[in-house]
Amino acid sequence: MAQNNVALMPNKNKLAGKFATKFNVDEQEVMNILKSTAFKQRDGQPPSDNQMMALMIVADQYGLNPFVKEIYAYPDKSNGIVPVVGVDGWNRIMNDHPQMDGIEFKYSEETVQHKSKNCHVWIEAIITRKDRSKPIVVREYFDEVVRNANFATPWDTHPKRMHRHKAEIQCARIAFGFAGIYDEDEAERIIEKDITPASEAANANADPVMLDDAIFKTIADKYRESVASGKKSIQDFVAWVENKGASMTDAQKAEVNSWIVKQPAVVEGEATTVTDDFTAAYEKTESENK
Repeated sequence: MAQNNVALMPNKNKLAGKFATKFNVDEQEVMNILKSTAFKQRDGQPPSDNQMMALMIVADQYGLNPFVKEIYAYPDKSNGIVPVVGVDGWNRIMNDHPQMDGIEFKYSEETVQHKSKNCHVWIEAIITRKDRSKPIVVREYFDEVVRNANFATPWDTHPKRMHRHKAEIQCARIAFGFAGIYDEDEAERIIEKDITPASEAANANADPVMLDDAIFKTIADKYRESVASGKKSIQDFVAWVENKGASMTDAQKAEVNSWIVKQPAVVEGEATTVTDDFTAAYEKTESENK
């Protein structure tokens, strides 16, 4: 066992050193820096060295820069990682591919309504490779990729752009064999599925499934804006959690309740600052009859 650990250390140090040199950061601190900037923490706990190394291996494989969020990761429920590549990262690895020869899009004339916006029924991404006689064409249908969530998502405000990204990324996967990486929308859907519904639990008397803090934060950050704008209510959020078969912790409940600024209760018999026509007329009559 000791021999295996010794054998692995040079590879770990070599990869950390490679990142330190490539991105001009301190070699001794490269792991700590990446843990705090390129990894979405769960339960307030930093990722393990193994999780961090897994992310670095994927970043190195695709030539992505984790320091500027071209790639980052969420931990999954199995102590692995979900590598997330931003749209800019996807565009860069496509354009850096030696056989990339161009991309274009086609849009359906037929549209569908989503959140009061007209969206294309389908979008085709067409990638041309230098070493292929025919282009790679992928058509994505809106109803199969749209995300209808009980909290705010980019699909609410930019559905056409999100639809185009989906077509582009799926086409890139087929054209260049990109595997093991996800866009942010896919990663968030994976995280949501990490909540196991209570109905699927093997033991009906088992302790309730608590909403993971990392999942709560990801969803709450988006949902809070909808509550503040009046588009959604706290009850909608609670219903979404319960529908997943999970329960919120006391701390999570307290944060959700803080989204609404409560008005001070009026104590019976105390004066208030509210004055209406009826009150004014009543007070005038009382003063004249004295």
